[in-house]
Amino acid sequence: MTVAGDGGGAHGDRDGMRVRVRVLLFADLAEAAGTRSVELVLPAGESAGGALAALAAGHPAVAERQASIALAVGDRYVDRDAVLHDGDELALIPPVSGG
Repeated sequence: MTVAGDGGGAHGDRDGMRVRVRVLLFADLAEAAGTRSVELVLPAGESAGGALAALAAGHPAVAERQASIALAVGDRYVDRDAVLHDGDELALIPPVSGG
């Protein structure tokens, strides 16, 4: 995994071996991570769960909450084994409570 802008190349690779994914963080997860979005360059065929694990490796706030985070691609909730495609937006949604 590379973070976009650190030599990860253009939007996707010509040989299709990598995909660029924008990861969106919400609520207290964004506050704890210190950012609302991160662009990742991942191997082609990477899953949503793999992207979450890759992001968690560099962001302790994500790692601490990893088990309880819901994932969505576009406007649909997805399982962790959902395959990501070049240009996808992966939303990390922490549990919410309210009254």
